[in-house]
Amino acid sequence: MSYVVDFTNVSTVGLESSPVAEALAGLRANEARYLRNKYGHVFTVEPASQAQETIDWVHGILKDERGIVIASPPLEATGFEVEGIRMAYLFYESGLSINVMYTIDDAKKRAVGFKLSEGMEIPEELASTFKFARQKSKLAGTIRGSYFTFKNDH
Repeated sequence: MSYVVDFTNVSTVGLESSPVAEALAGLRANEARYLRNKYGHVFTVEPASQAQETIDWVHGILKDERGIVIASPPLEATGFEVEGIRMAYLFYESGLSINVMYTIDDAKKRAVGFKLSEGMEIPEELASTFKFARQKSKLAGTIRGSYFTFKNDH
């Protein structure tokens, strides 16, 4: 069952099994607010069990581009297209959030972003490769993020 993420009243619905559920819910709400403000998009997620195609697409990009396999299980995911950009968001039990922004007509504007919920350690599979910058968020506290760009088709 899909869930429309409310960034006014932050909820842990669907994220309860995460040890950092409150922080992950704030991170998810932060993404919902960004997408609403930037694109007018209503951010809706679904349980990982119902989003396997999106999860496989993101995991394929991670593996093909950087040899990354995320150890934590995904709890929720969503995939959609807005303004010629295919986007996907995955939220993991560990508190990790991964998003892909894949510009369909311009291979120069494709990226994978990683965000860590407050209180979450950097996952071992990302620690040796990525440096994480800090950003403050009213909804998510301190977010640590990193990203990489790619040009291949997926």
